Amino acid sequence: MSKKYNGWIIFLYLLIAFLFGVSVAVNFLPSRKTVIMGSHNNKLNEVMNYINQYYVDSVNIDSIYDQAINSVLHSLDPHSAYATPAENKTMMESLEGAFEGVGIQFNIMNDTVMVIATVSGGPAEKSGVRAGDRIITVDGKSIIGATNDKVFKLLRGKKGTKVKVGIQRPGFKDTYTYEITRNVIPTYSIDIAYMINPNTGYIKMNEFGSTTVKEFQDAIAKLKRQGMTSMILDLRGNSGGFLDAAIGVCDEFLTKGQKIVSIEGLKVRSEVIYATRKGNFETGKVVVLIDDFSASASEIVAGAIQDNDRGLIVGRRSFGKGLVQRQFDLSDKSTIRLTTARYHTPSGRCIQRDYKNGTEAYYEEIYERIASGEMGNVDSIKQDKSIAYKTVGGRTVYGGGGIMPDYFVPIHQGNDLDGYYTVANSAALVQFAFNYTNDHKANLMQQYPDVATFLAKYSVSDKELNQLLEYYYKLTKKKAPTLSANSKKELKVWIKALVGRNLYGNDAFYPVINQTDETILKAKQVMK
Repeated sequence: MSKKYNGWIIFLYLLIAFLFGVSVAVNFLPSRKTVIMGSHNNKLNEVMNYINQYYVDSVNIDSIYDQAINSVLHSLDPHSAYATPAENKTMMESLEGAFEGVGIQFNIMNDTVMVIATVSGGPAEKSGVRAGDRIITVDGKSIIGATNDKVFKLLRGKKGTKVKVGIQRPGFKDTYTYEITRNVIPTYSIDIAYMINPNTGYIKMNEFGSTTVKEFQDAIAKLKRQGMTSMILDLRGNSGGFLDAAIGVCDEFLTKGQKIVSIEGLKVRSEVIYATRKGNFETGKVVVLIDDFSASASEIVAGAIQDNDRGLIVGRRSFGKGLVQRQFDLSDKSTIRLTTARYHTPSGRCIQRDYKNGTEAYYEEIYERIASGEMGNVDSIKQDKSIAYKTVGGRTVYGGGGIMPDYFVPIHQGNDLDGYYTVANSAALVQFAFNYTNDHKANLMQQYPDVATFLAKYSVSDKELNQLLEYYYKLTKKKAPTLSANSKKELKVWIKALVGRNLYGNDAFYPVINQTDETILKAKQVMK
């Protein structure tokens, strides 16, 4: 397989692991307690009693119960899930507020803690930890085989305290040690809202949480004051969240009475949800960006925009989650999220992918999108053309496999970026930018005293690019790759973006990387 896919394969593999462990939630409805009566409950307790009394080794009965619950739920569908009290608390914090820690998302697979993502601008990222890393030790002690609860306790802590993590990075034999200073990790739904050109606003939304609608309304108001008449809403990588938040976002675009989503299930009351009020952006062009990691609530928004012909969808086929979960509280404050219904887009399509071959095959389908060539060629996408629906304007759309964009944008193909991927997939790029910013911060702040000046005047020289390559060799003990013109250009863009983020946060990060983002460029073209 060519090098251009290496970064995608690592990232996809980790995302699959994350989604396998924690279902993407779309709907937290009021919980209710349920008591299971009858002989089946007695049978389970009998088995546990025999294990507790007679098993050859000591066992943790609570842990066995947890495993049994997880096994039952996973046998139903890929998104019904169980969460311990600690896991449930952590998930809710990520959607509702702020916490103190290192700022990573992780999953445990094959007894190893794998970093799924780092919080933008958070302590872990600033220290050099990145998605794809495997955490082997914490403060010098092995955490191989640790539980989620234990990892949470080790990594979280008060602002200002330090923790050392031992990292193994895919593609490298060495173990790297990073000292991270814990800090408050705020959780926001909107990464940035800025004018990408004189008429078009750009809003990057990373989740659908309890504050999403208010943040979105504030972002729209700010950009309209700056002259926004068209909008690019970026939902790439947004794995979902609260159903109410998705409905609220749709309500900003759609006029009263337009259908947003319908919910249907065997044992729940069917419900159709319509736009209810005057939205803040009911007129003006809209382009929504999605990719393979856009799931659940993101797909509700994209589907409502597409089916109502309110705007156009640009990017790659979305994840394909159309199941609704209801959360039930258990007596020990753990929870189960049980699939109770399917949601349907306004045209009537359910975008849920098939899962009849089991959970493992279900998540491997995302990986197969790379192997089949779908990431690079729209003709390789498999859609069931028998499940056809019509948008309000009469366009044909298909169900059963995620949201298919109106304009497909493949990942970059060709080997002209091999050198860029080699450097970017190591820790060298992030660490170099961080160290460079720290070493030159006073001079940089003097020359570029605000975001606007930095964006307009700062440029990365060939000297600084060579310093990055020297740092790459120092860190990896590998010869730096030969760089094509495009690899040099892309590395310079990312150096500037990362230096900008270290100085001024996302306000100086996204405006830089968006300059060469092919999906953004396509969205601008479509907007015209």
